[in-house]
Amino acid sequence: MKSPIILFCLPFLALSTLAQKAPEKSTSGNPIFQGWYADPEATIFGKEYWVYPTYSAKYEEQIFMDAFSSKDLVTWKKHPNILNKDNIKWANKAMWAPSIIKKGKKYYLFFGANDIQNDQETGGIGVAVSDKPYGPFKDHIGKPLIDKFHNGAQPIDQYVFRDKDGQHYLYYGGWSHCNVVKLSDDFKSIVSFPDGTMYKEVTPKGYVEGPFMFIRNGKYYFMWSEGGWTGPNYSVAYAIADSPLGPFNRIDKILKQDPTIATGAGHHSVIQNPKTKDYYIIYHRRPLGETNGNHRATCIDKMEFDENGHIKPVKITFEGVKANRL
Repeated sequence: MKSPIILFCLPFLALSTLAQKAPEKSTSGNPIFQGWYADPEATIFGKEYWVYPTYSAKYEEQIFMDAFSSKDLVTWKKHPNILNKDNIKWANKAMWAPSIIKKGKKYYLFFGANDIQNDQETGGIGVAVSDKPYGPFKDHIGKPLIDKFHNGAQPIDQYVFRDKDGQHYLYYGGWSHCNVVKLSDDFKSIVSFPDGTMYKEVTPKGYVEGPFMFIRNGKYYFMWSEGGWTGPNYSVAYAIADSPLGPFNRIDKILKQDPTIATGAGHHSVIQNPKTKDYYIIYHRRPLGETNGNHRATCIDKMEFDENGHIKPVKITFEGVKANRL
């Protein structure tokens, strides 16, 4: 027979164990992870969500990149220092806006570096490669892929896009100009379009920076950021086209500040859970009261469409989104 003392203590031991267990989060909350991070690119690899952001600090301190992964959008794991300027000999500051894609068994990370202001400076858009989504990433070609201004576009804010036929494009550009280029099969160069041009300008009305593209129901949704990145009116607008080359006619603004929640909501990406078909927009914003331009945090909210396929205005929240496994 068990001791009466043991039987008496068992319920208290059980209560003690429950008390020590941290309560599970019901939503992601916003921001989704701690630290100042901006320009987030979200993607899906296998059964995990990944976010690759810019480390938001002074340009001279932006010499590495971290990544974050999650199985459910609620709990995120940090993967520090996946890319470092020590592995990119030509980069010395302002490593910005990573964009990643898997091709074959390799992961290719496109990034901007050095914030060049003219064609005489060293820098632009580079590409790094790794066997794993968490790196370490090494320079793929030993020099920038795009290192000059074309059509007025500063070589920053790159987004790599795989079309339905398997062709990869790179959309990029600051200074209110956006170009698209075709990537070679090995991602070591750009190749010409059928008409012989190398850089096609696809700038829509209102474009400032931060291009992004996805396909839905056979249509090409092209998105970008408007306004100044340090100001409260940073925002996201979009267009819909029948071709990855446009024309991209602006439809509306769908992400912007809510002065009761946060300001400067912009430079985003979009993912869809292929099982539930839910769309999410991942973006950065500035907490209320923050005046430091680099104090930007990565957040997530639902993105929905109306019956005409237009994107509904996004409601930014403190709660974020509920768990949604792949």
